[in-house]
Amino acid sequence: MDSTSLSARIARGTPEFRRTNLALFAAGWATFALVYAEQPLMPAFAADFHVGAAASSLAVSATTGVLAVMLLVAGSLSEAFGRKGIMTLSLLLSAALTVAVAFSPNFTTLVVIRAVIGLAIAGIPSVAMAYLSEEIEPTSLGYAMGLYIGGSALGGMSGRFLTALIADVSSWRVGVGVIGVMGLACSAIFWRALPPSRHFMARPMRPGALVMSFANHFRDGGLPWLFVMGFLLMGSFVTLYNYITFRLIQPPFNLDQTMIGTLFTVYILGTVASTWGGRLADIFGRRRVLWLAIIVVIAGLAMTYAAHLPVIVGGVAVVTIGFFAAHSVASSWVGRRALVARGQATSLYLFSYYLGSSVVGSLSGYIWSYAGWPGIAAELIAMQLLALLIAMRLAFLKPLPIPETPSLPQG
Repeated sequence: MDSTSLSARIARGTPEFRRTNLALFAAGWATFALVYAEQPLMPAFAADFHVGAAASSLAVSATTGVLAVMLLVAGSLSEAFGRKGIMTLSLLLSAALTVAVAFSPNFTTLVVIRAVIGLAIAGIPSVAMAYLSEEIEPTSLGYAMGLYIGGSALGGMSGRFLTALIADVSSWRVGVGVIGVMGLACSAIFWRALPPSRHFMARPMRPGALVMSFANHFRDGGLPWLFVMGFLLMGSFVTLYNYITFRLIQPPFNLDQTMIGTLFTVYILGTVASTWGGRLADIFGRRRVLWLAIIVVIAGLAMTYAAHLPVIVGGVAVVTIGFFAAHSVASSWVGRRALVARGQATSLYLFSYYLGSSVVGSLSGYIWSYAGWPGIAAELIAMQLLALLIAMRLAFLKPLPIPETPSLPQG
């Protein structure tokens, strides 16, 4: 823990807390909108560029794959150069590159630009989590992290919905361009609203020290398990939304792009669930909440086996609620367990998180090709059962020897 007193941190109910939440909500919205706006367009890419389902998933996986690796670099850079500047530059560049995607002459160019977006946007997720862990008063951290992830949920919903809607009435190029312009607006809001770091302590960029710092996180009793949790959660969640679109455009459902986009409005439930999950974790402790959220995910996946559209949509909604609650709890737990080099710890969690999105999201295309939706659902339930075992292991994790405050549940 740094030497700054806890009482000097940003507390819930203050103007600074509201400004911080506005800025991070805008950043969360833009991050998920810019990364995942192309997801409902995968069938359109497959048709326009004459590629298969697995190949079309590269429009998303190229971004998340590069993002996963670059998170490790961005987290370390932020330890040396600060938080706000890196986040602002990352958001601005990512939004501008998304506008460029709309002018892609072929699928190869589109994938290359999307990969560069992954490089650019890496400065947001891990650094934002580290900023909140450093600047927010501990008893308000779960709530603040939940609001940030809620912004991500809303961005994921509205980005996907808008591109799908505009693709139906105009073209996917116009839809992607609109999301890029909205990302530029979020960059301005973020830069104006976010208070400067007051508790950041620069760490020199010494390669040997960085390697040792990364290694120290793997010596913790809980952090490595939380990293695996991120992989399983996000890998399952992205795979669900990647291939449910292919299922629903086929008989007997025959949904169009607008209807597919409407499905993503269930993301609004994630906005509520992330804040709710973070608040419950603040009150009852993370070890008592995480495994319950994963059971919710498993129940939702089981519902998607149904042949009736309302039950399938209900299942997707239940998965969304459980996922965002679990991610809110797990991500705030990383910030609590990592007493030093939080930027690196959160970058490791998010490396695993987005690696799951990229690897599982793309490779599952082959399961779709050979086993259809029953194969996808079985794969995802198996992954979540593994996540449940990890959550139960974390429930018996030895608490930190010196909690940051007596009133906060121990990490």
